[in-house]
Amino acid sequence: MSNSVPLSPFDKKVLLIINPVSGKKQVLKHIPNIIRRLMDGGYLVTSCVTSRRGEAVELAAALSRDYDLVCCTGGDGTLNETLTGIARENIQVPIGYIPCGSTNDFAVFHGLATDIAKAADNVALGRRRRFDIGRFDSAYFSYVAAFGAFSWLSYTTDQNLKNVLGHTAYILDGIKDAYKIRPVHLSINASGRVYEGDYIFGAVCNSTTIAGTIELPRKVVDPCDGIFEVMLIKMPRSISDLDMAIRGLKNQDYSCPVIEFFQASKLSINNEPGLEWSLDGECLIPQDNFEFSVMPKFLELQG
Repeated sequence: MSNSVPLSPFDKKVLLIINPVSGKKQVLKHIPNIIRRLMDGGYLVTSCVTSRRGEAVELAAALSRDYDLVCCTGGDGTLNETLTGIARENIQVPIGYIPCGSTNDFAVFHGLATDIAKAADNVALGRRRRFDIGRFDSAYFSYVAAFGAFSWLSYTTDQNLKNVLGHTAYILDGIKDAYKIRPVHLSINASGRVYEGDYIFGAVCNSTTIAGTIELPRKVVDPCDGIFEVMLIKMPRSISDLDMAIRGLKNQDYSCPVIEFFQASKLSINNEPGLEWSLDGECLIPQDNFEFSVMPKFLELQG
């Protein structure tokens, strides 16, 4: 009779980062099933539950090197925190994403399953793709950095309201906070071409959806081409200007004089002191002058 010890069926290790309050708190009842499905894929699972904003950054930065895969479950903000922790430490590890937020813009654009069980299966199966991410000095984002009208909605909308009403909560919050829409003076240098003016909205993005409210045509957005799309909406000086902006956004026609739309891989941005930028709809950071650059194909997405 052999005295050899049977080999463990788990030949890989995954760090599972869980945001327990995102997306109507539905993820909590799915955790055992998520873990089981990852185990069936050959992963030994270590799970960590976050208790405050920013903790996923710390967990990813401190622990990711010891794992074959880092998987997060939550909304786009949870993904942003996980990615930020990994990028800050320049850790080369695949990221799995099980979306259960209120809007899941990133998942929708990249064709990820929004059904929690199916998303867990896809992560366990191990299909991988690479995508660009953006860097604002020491901050990072997976698909959009924005300021001004609509950009704060995901961050400021009450979590309980988001859990109950979903996307409707963002609309209600936008109406309530309409007074926040004010012009911001900034200058952007894109490879020698300067854009300067008073703007009510600006975004640097790598997705067809900006701030959950503006849609870009898919034919112009490639998430792994080394460039991001930039949109600036000037302060309307008349009802006619406002009408042009609304029509242009609705029809995806950015030729009107109120909208500036271009592509870039690097930007030098100078704006008002303390202007708040929203990264992936969640993480507001005050910035004055900073550099934006693309990190080509840094994100290795598994799922």
